[in-house]
Amino acid sequence: MSQVGTVSRRGFLRISGAGLAMAYLSGCDLGGSSSAAAEALGAAFAQPINDLDPHGPSSVDESTLLACRLIYDTPTRRTDAGIEPSLAKSWRQLDELTWELSLREDVEFHDGSKLAARDLRASLLRVRDADTAQSALWTTVEDVTVDGEHTVRISTTEPLGTMPVNLSLLFVLPADQLDSPDFFRQPVGSGPFRVTSFTPALGLNLEPAKTYWGELAKVNQVNLPYIPETSSQITSLRTGELDLLWPIPPDQLAAFDGADNVEVHTVPSYVYYFTWFNCARKPFTDPRVRRAMWHAADVAGIVRNLFGKGAEVMTAPIPKTVFGYAEQPAYQHDPELAKRELASAGYPNGFRTSLMWFDTTGPLARQLAEALISEWAKVGITVEPQSLEKADWLDRLNALDWDMELQTNTVTTGDADFTLGRLYHSEAERLGYRNERLDQLLRTASRVSDQDQRERLYAQACGLVWDDAAGIFPAALNSSYGVRSGVHGFVPAPSNQPDLRPVTLSG
Repeated sequence: MSQVGTVSRRGFLRISGAGLAMAYLSGCDLGGSSSAAAEALGAAFAQPINDLDPHGPSSVDESTLLACRLIYDTPTRRTDAGIEPSLAKSWRQLDELTWELSLREDVEFHDGSKLAARDLRASLLRVRDADTAQSALWTTVEDVTVDGEHTVRISTTEPLGTMPVNLSLLFVLPADQLDSPDFFRQPVGSGPFRVTSFTPALGLNLEPAKTYWGELAKVNQVNLPYIPETSSQITSLRTGELDLLWPIPPDQLAAFDGADNVEVHTVPSYVYYFTWFNCARKPFTDPRVRRAMWHAADVAGIVRNLFGKGAEVMTAPIPKTVFGYAEQPAYQHDPELAKRELASAGYPNGFRTSLMWFDTTGPLARQLAEALISEWAKVGITVEPQSLEKADWLDRLNALDWDMELQTNTVTTGDADFTLGRLYHSEAERLGYRNERLDQLLRTASRVSDQDQRERLYAQACGLVWDDAAGIFPAALNSSYGVRSGVHGFVPAPSNQPDLRPVTLSG
């Protein structure tokens, strides 16, 4: 077994075609004996981890959330059974505008300091005021007060029935270190793993936090390199230089057919593709045009041919894995109907427009964009393709400087409010779409605590967004995890943020 310093073949993750990740990992002193190094879990996610700030601009990026779930902790957490306690051992609604949380008393940060109510207060106020995608969850929070070391009261300006689910996304950090400029280079959390080294876009190395209050991690190390090339990712998994790889692109699943050392686990996910129309810009101010765009495209055929088992055709503006999902009638592929709708809207000869995306938003993004553009051309709509760098795409998205855009989204909390409430309310100003009836439904759904009532309200909201064709929702992605035969105890997660604590290695 070849080694560099104290790093074993597994820890070194010597990956052909991934020189930067290899150089980063080979340069890290991971410590320990060769037997300890053999217990290092090599796990690669398809996107680079650029930031470990759970309250910052990357706070809803899948890669940042993946890392944050391992490093930090939240007051509540979502499981298959629903919302369960984590840092908060209990919570209750004192009145319509006040929630009280009782925190665990046995939680330590990785530096040995005790987690207390003031840390939760500082974290919540920080994310509320950060003006990021997560901030929208907390805009109604007026104040956070502490009563002793382990009691927190959250006061809101209007009822916030989504409080328990929102708390599953509130990562709690030490209050006295949040403003340190170097904190997020090697941050301190209270989660099951502590950071040993981090280089943005190259790799993150972790080790178990021995003082973690819950189930302790079983491996000695977790190495999370970023490997840009899909072919290198797959080769590394097949040769044993990686133990886990996810999500595997749909067009690469066949690479593991007949492999006796890798098993592929596929689960429905919280991730989906959508194409938004800029509803504040002509011709997309007219819902007839938006519906025509949907009827013009053979969405079901495109999804089937491109993704195969890697995706399902969407039947609502949120995936069926999400609380609040309600199935909607399909838009039939009918180019002649599309032409009639265009003519009735004043575009009998079609029109010219553009579609922007960035290739790393999700698997086969470029191919999906090109397939849709080809379908629209058949009814006289000429669409200029605009493949952008992510930073440029984001700047234009936020400035509403686009005609149409394609991206993936992850319903991180597993609750419809995170997508419908955060993105489609008129005040969000995300796509120029306004519907007063929808605003009313979303406002009510966010206020009530009764889950059955919330579910009914979001079902109605799904119908409005779908009928108005605020966007086209083609594919709900399945998450495919490649797992080496020596990996035990791993459970795939629909959020793409798996819990690595139970994982053990053999062989």
